[in-house]
Amino acid sequence: MENRTQQEQASPEVRERVRASFDRQGLMSHLGARMTRIAPGLVHIVLPSRPEVTQQHGYFHAGATSAIADSAGGYAAYTLFPENTEVLTVEYKINLLAPAIGDHIEAVGTVLKSGRTLTVCQLEVHGVQDGRHKLVANGQQTLIRVNRPE
Repeated sequence: MENRTQQEQASPEVRERVRASFDRQGLMSHLGARMTRIAPGLVHIVLPSRPEVTQQHGYFHAGATSAIADSAGGYAAYTLFPENTEVLTVEYKINLLAPAIGDHIEAVGTVLKSGRTLTVCQLEVHGVQDGRHKLVANGQQTLIRVNRPE
């Protein structure tokens, strides 16, 4: 799906719904994360490097890395959901492949299969230094579509 969505943009309505939901996330705001791409089934989230998101060796903390990966996948799924629904993570697994270093890290969530109830996404996180990307984490996630409470 990622090849197809590379050229596409989500509709203005979907982008607004996704951004409004993202803006309500206290954790993403606290971390300093920002959404940089919203396409059908594809979302990118960037987290700039700063001391508050690192661990004792100066690498991005696995919790921060995992948090933006989880949100990227969740919002990738959400781009394909009907307007009156919400998204919740059911489970995810992430492999930390290399120390997460760079000017920033970038999480990419890509929908692999969108179903009526469950959606499965691929998660990737890249360390970005001087424009060079290095894969530092990857994983898979299952999400559930729920009706928005009235």
